[in-house]
Amino acid sequence: MHTARILFSTLMIGATWLTQLPQALHAEIYQYIDANGTISLTNVPTDLRYRRVATRPNRLHPTLSEREVGPMISRSSQQHQLHPALIRAVIKAESDFDPLAVSRAGAIGLMQLMPQTAVRLDVHDLYDPEDNIGGGTKYLRQLLDRFSGNLPLALAAYNAGEHVVDRYRGLPPIDETRQYVRKVMRYYRTFLMKDLATTGHVIASAQPASQSPHPASVPTAAE
Repeated sequence: MHTARILFSTLMIGATWLTQLPQALHAEIYQYIDANGTISLTNVPTDLRYRRVATRPNRLHPTLSEREVGPMISRSSQQHQLHPALIRAVIKAESDFDPLAVSRAGAIGLMQLMPQTAVRLDVHDLYDPEDNIGGGTKYLRQLLDRFSGNLPLALAAYNAGEHVVDRYRGLPPIDETRQYVRKVMRYYRTFLMKDLATTGHVIASAQPASQSPHPASVPTAAE
């Protein structure tokens, strides 16, 4: 078995933010992501390219409810032709609906986008739920198109990178990635069944037939 090397960029924090951390926790925070994916944070923006980060006082890790993110998911679902249950499944697996989640590798927000990926997807505020969901859904759509609608491969690429999937010409032999694919598929099936139990039918989707929303079409595990 070969071991894949996955390289991540370093998350850089602006000096102004670091030196004024106690005060900044209770102030408006602004961020700027440059072309290399480097993030600068400050509470005193000196450049028009800085955008305000949505934060909630005294709640550093606010978890959003499915009802709160539902309209955002619906809009992205329609725009990128993905089933909303799939988007919810990725959010559940990635951040458990915490818009301020940051991984050890530096992935940020509801759909855990890396800063350099966010730049490519034209995401301006990684902590903004709608911006993050829009970027993550767009990226997942791109991966599905790249891997001819193969959902397990697209999810593996979302987790480990598309070049890793290309290298192995299939699902990478990486335990973390395989567990991630199984987890998302399990959540996907759960959300589809929840729609069925709540409404009596599975919510319609504009996606291609290869990603049919019918519960029976959703694999139980990645092969």
